[in-house]
Amino acid sequence: MNRIEAALILFGILFIVIFTFDYFFIKRSYLKRVMGKKKSRKKKNEITEISYLVNKFKLDKEKLPLNKLLLVISMSNALIISLVSVVVIMLNTYLIIELVVGFVLLLGLIYAIYELIGRYLERRGYGKNGK
Repeated sequence: MNRIEAALILFGILFIVIFTFDYFFIKRSYLKRVMGKKKSRKKKNEITEISYLVNKFKLDKEKLPLNKLLLVISMSNALIISLVSVVVIMLNTYLIIELVVGFVLLLGLIYAIYELIGRYLERRGYGKNGK
């Protein structure tokens, strides 16, 4: 086995382990926040990602399937975190280069994935105008 194959196998194993841990941790925290018993403060129980999607794509919050959306948001956040962390871990360069690559990759993935989720929800008819 050469170095490239070993690096790809290590990348895959690290990605799967970090993705699994992040997914269950994020999903648990979102469900605890949304389904929690203390709902005295409406703003505290609101998830930022859902608010972003509602405001940017003008979605109707009452029409959104909350459980499915929480699952998709948990998966996308776990994907973003695990991909960025594995790429930064696998880099063997200076710290500043790792930070720049991680920051650029993080912002790019966040924008791209949430853009795809928002356009999908818009196309499925969850907009305020009901298209």
